[in-house]
Amino acid sequence: MKNWIIFIVTVIAVFLLALLAYTIMDRRAEARFAYQPKVEIEGIEPRDSIWGLNYPRQYQSYRKTADTTYRGLYTTSGFEDVLDKQPELVILWAGYAFSKDYNQPRGHAHALTDIRATARIGSPWDKGEGPMPSTCWTCKSTDVPRLMDEIGVTEFYSHKLSDFGSEMINPIGCADCHDSETMNLTITRPALVEAFEAMGKNINDVSHQEMRSLVCAQCHVEYYFDKTLPGKEGAAYLKFPWQGGLTVEAMEKYYDNIDFADWVHPLSRTPMIKAQHPDYEIFSMGVHAKRGVSCADCHMPYKTEGGQKFTDHHIGSPLANVENSCFVCHREKKEDLISDVYERQRKIKEGTGYLQIQLAKAHIEAKKAWDLGATEAQMEDILTKIRHAQWRWDFSVASHGAAFHAPLETSRMVSSATGKVQEARIALTRLLAELGQTEPVEMPDLGSKEVLQRYIGLDMPEELETKERFLQEVIPHWIKEGKEREAKTLSVKEVSSR
Repeated sequence: MKNWIIFIVTVIAVFLLALLAYTIMDRRAEARFAYQPKVEIEGIEPRDSIWGLNYPRQYQSYRKTADTTYRGLYTTSGFEDVLDKQPELVILWAGYAFSKDYNQPRGHAHALTDIRATARIGSPWDKGEGPMPSTCWTCKSTDVPRLMDEIGVTEFYSHKLSDFGSEMINPIGCADCHDSETMNLTITRPALVEAFEAMGKNINDVSHQEMRSLVCAQCHVEYYFDKTLPGKEGAAYLKFPWQGGLTVEAMEKYYDNIDFADWVHPLSRTPMIKAQHPDYEIFSMGVHAKRGVSCADCHMPYKTEGGQKFTDHHIGSPLANVENSCFVCHREKKEDLISDVYERQRKIKEGTGYLQIQLAKAHIEAKKAWDLGATEAQMEDILTKIRHAQWRWDFSVASHGAAFHAPLETSRMVSSATGKVQEARIALTRLLAELGQTEPVEMPDLGSKEVLQRYIGLDMPEELETKERFLQEVIPHWIKEGKEREAKTLSVKEVSSR
């Protein structure tokens, strides 16, 4: 009996080992033939669907950036009107396009849809019209590197956004980050290369791991449009203010030294700086960057299908994919990891929420001081404090992951901004008293987006009605013309069988 048991156990063991060996061989064979190319991708191919013929797993996962179901504590991959939830921002951005429309950013697949739909770009019916330069397309489409290659970088920056409406029909995708011949990560936006040169660095010297962050840093950064470059007059040339460093103070000093302002606030008359989305800069100040973690490690973790390991291109919040994103390094419970992130976000949100209200009141009180006859000499230091306070606030909130990427640095910036705006409001109180205003300045309803938009002189119902007609009549024409151009100029060549 004992011999029979040993025999049966041996047979089962042999069977299982054979099954394991077959599975390994099958997976290796599958992996070997997984990336047999079907088409030749040459030059700058803006269509993700063509790349997807050779790299189906990456392509299918990237298409999931269209998903809008994720919701975190304060962020979502779906639509959310930020001005409706935080109306005081209308005052902070009075005179600037963000006072009209500011929504939560959706996934990369929505990049073109969202920029076309935003009230910030106006409703340009014809080429050459509209408030925004063509530079605003820079981070929205794989057609950008294609067009830069065709007409030149400076020429690309030298037009109106409406001039290239029919050129931009493919959202962010493969050609933005990959060389079509080698599939190596590559930099397709010259502003990043030029920023490295301004810091005395050569971007070609960076490691592959660094590139897994730098391809993101092409767009997820603070930037401005330089219209004064010699030999490039007339172009809204894209630049990163990195020459003195990546900190909020270094960039503040850079902008002050060149006397730069994105706009002058119509209420307080402050020359303002609008922070864009300094994700890379703030990330670089956090513990993950110091430990050598890249953006892709968390936002594009590796996954395995059919024995093939590849990078998941469903770019989104790591909190939606904790098992693959966080568990590579961390061993805490999923709920504890998410709770830790939310705790940081709550604490910083408490500070920025208070700060936003103080900034709004400072702008309105400054307007009252001007109305009562304040002089430029009396207002100069006050306006500088408002400028620096709002810049630091904006730098901390425009990067949507700041509370996670670098919570200590973000808290420091918020505290610094709060101190500066409080100093400005104390000085305004004294000045207003000198000018005869001894009672608190009357404030509009800071809890209503519609009230505040009317307060700063916006007629949003009319503007939104015009926008709807633009979306129905102009955008379909842009897309149709772009598709016709692609059909004539782009072709696909199948790889010959061997």
